[in-house]
Amino acid sequence: MDVAGYRPRTVVSGGPLELAVLWGGFPLLGAGAGWLLAATTGWLARLPWVPFGDLIEWLDRLPEPQATGGTIAVGVLAGLVIAGIGTAERLIVTVDAAQVRLRRSDEKRTVARIDTRVVFLADKHLVLLDADGAELVRESTDLPATQLATAFRTHGWGWADDDPHRSAYRLWVPDLPGLPAGADALLRARERAIARDRRDDARELRRELGLIGVVLRDEGKRQYWRLTTRALAPGPEQPTSAEREADGR
Repeated sequence: MDVAGYRPRTVVSGGPLELAVLWGGFPLLGAGAGWLLAATTGWLARLPWVPFGDLIEWLDRLPEPQATGGTIAVGVLAGLVIAGIGTAERLIVTVDAAQVRLRRSDEKRTVARIDTRVVFLADKHLVLLDADGAELVRESTDLPATQLATAFRTHGWGWADDDPHRSAYRLWVPDLPGLPAGADALLRARERAIARDRRDDARELRRELGLIGVVLRDEGKRQYWRLTTRALAPGPEQPTSAEREADGR
């Protein structure tokens, strides 16, 4: 394509090295763990506090070399399962001048550059904000910040080295004034979800809070919040994107 200023899209992922670690390293670790278990079953079987004592005793009674070969095979299989999960959960970011495409497992998202004001990496999350400071995307990732920054800057996106709104966040406590109607109840529910390690519930509640203009930042189990520009502005309540789609607007 001979268009002036055209740059081919940039893909940021863990690359072949990450795949080599996943599919080579984890099975090897599993094999090593299996061999170690087979070598120490006699000693472990004599310890009354070891969990799965019945299983350990059963392994100790198996003849060799079947016992060692079996535990190694199970370890390798466990490593392959972990590698498969890790491969599926990798975030792959594809950037060009018009849009960014995010793929994780079977989930794909596309965000247009025209809708995005700033991109940054914070607390191991890739975040895209719109002009009102609302989150368009928040995806957990271990991708290097330098590679992400280069990819977005190369294609003219606004990249920031940190959250430009970090100083605006306030620690949430129950019944704190200044929140939109209904936000306190959602934050209470999300606090319970975080305490019980219900990540899907916490993610969904974050999305619901975003619809009413509340943006969150987590530090451990503490929730910090800020409002988007639209939520801060006086005037009639604006319809959410879901409401606009339902109305055909």
